[in-house]
Amino acid sequence: MLNRRTLLTSFCAGGAMTLIDGEAAPPVAAEPARRFRIWDGHSHLEATPGDTPEQRMEVLIRCADRLGIERLILSQGYASDDHPTPDGLREENDRVLRAVRQFPERAYGSVYLSPSFPEFSLQEFDRCVRDGPMVGIGELQTDKRCNAPEMDAIVERAISMQAPILQHTWLNARGNGEGESTPYDLVELARRHPRANFICGHTGGDWERGIRIIRETKNISADMAGFDPTSGVVEMAVRELGPQRVVYGSDVGGRSFASQLAKVIGADIPDSAKELVLGGNLRRLLTPILRAKGLQA
Repeated sequence: MLNRRTLLTSFCAGGAMTLIDGEAAPPVAAEPARRFRIWDGHSHLEATPGDTPEQRMEVLIRCADRLGIERLILSQGYASDDHPTPDGLREENDRVLRAVRQFPERAYGSVYLSPSFPEFSLQEFDRCVRDGPMVGIGELQTDKRCNAPEMDAIVERAISMQAPILQHTWLNARGNGEGESTPYDLVELARRHPRANFICGHTGGDWERGIRIIRETKNISADMAGFDPTSGVVEMAVRELGPQRVVYGSDVGGRSFASQLAKVIGADIPDSAKELVLGGNLRRLLTPILRAKGLQA
């Protein structure tokens, strides 16, 4: 019987966790992942080795090959600043553009914006998404809570291109930082914009609460990225939200592909649900904007 520990052991034994030292083994996916088309909806260049965006992306692709991950949705560049300036946002978006242009068959970009700079964000959306190759917004981070009125124009611009929005959320037991969003904030925003499609980044970290908070807001999907591969998380998300509203992501390089994949592949849910979580739902959300750009999911 497959379980998370067995899966993690098999992934790691195949060299799937990192490619930081030495040469990689040939790109053969771990056996449990072969059955699925896997799209990772939440990935970053941060904490990945390499001196350039292209070098860092090459490392991610080599790691993804070991696990049979077909495509990455990349955002934020090297971002580590919770309060980026417009110049900082543009620099990180340029890094993502360089990375995805190096691997156009393996990655799409998502534009990094800030409600602290709404007019600049609209211009940057147009540069990177409307007139460029990017296909979504996010991961929007912690400089201003996402229920702020300044988010409305950004969301409306996303709706105009049918671009999904990945919003970072967290439920910190000691209280969130001043600008850090919770799932409650995202629910408020999503109810103001019922035609938009949102992905609740990390499902608030405290996923049992996060799943319940977003449950009645149908235009929000739960993101499985970036917290420990705890038994039961994907099962609860599928049970409470339905398999169509759960999206796999890794949050690489802050997390490993393998540990995050184990949440889904080792979950006690049907393979039909795993197909949706591991890529089918993300491809559905991206299909309108990909078609508009002449691309295929």
